[in-house]
Amino acid sequence: MTLALHLHPLSSYCHKVLIAFYENGAAFELRLVNLGDPADRKRYLDLWPLGKIPVLRDEARDVTLPESSSIIEYLDRHYPGARPLIPADPEAALEARLWDRICDFYIMTPMQKIVGDRIRPAGARDPHGVTEAETMLRTAYGVFEQSLADRIWAGGDSFSIADCAAAPSLFFADTLVPFSGTHRNLSAYFERLVSRPSFARVLGEAKPWLQYYPFQDRIPARFR
Repeated sequence: MTLALHLHPLSSYCHKVLIAFYENGAAFELRLVNLGDPADRKRYLDLWPLGKIPVLRDEARDVTLPESSSIIEYLDRHYPGARPLIPADPEAALEARLWDRICDFYIMTPMQKIVGDRIRPAGARDPHGVTEAETMLRTAYGVFEQSLADRIWAGGDSFSIADCAAAPSLFFADTLVPFSGTHRNLSAYFERLVSRPSFARVLGEAKPWLQYYPFQDRIPARFR
């Protein structure tokens, strides 16, 4: 197998890349990373010393590539599928990349801040940081709500890298700061994402692992 994707099945950034792979249709091997196991941790740090996931290893091209957005760009460029995730038109590509960044910085990051705080020791928690993260999520929801008033997908009319980022970030963020019932356009967009076969597959594969999510009791029954 030429492509090997190193990931953890509960990671939202890994879900982002998996959606891209399932949209693309390229063959790849899943390699689960257990950073809690000393031997597995050492092997992974030898591959990528910063220790973040996911990482793509392309043996044919002798490339080791971290960072979810870079992996999706690489896949689109070197292993193009029937559905490009980076639009060919430069302006449309810029828009898709913009919303990919918005999802990562203003939804994924504050979402992970809240989740990370929950698993900290009681004396090391950061309630002020959590409040800031919740505020950022609400602000990002409002930006999305306005943008989605006249478009189907996050970056425009076509499913793109932006939607790969939006799907898992919104899935987990909604369990922390719900947007259903308060943001009509965003809620309708999320339902389109859930109905997308690539994301539905990712959610199905994640089911056995959702029990380890610190807020698993807030996950809607339809996803458990």
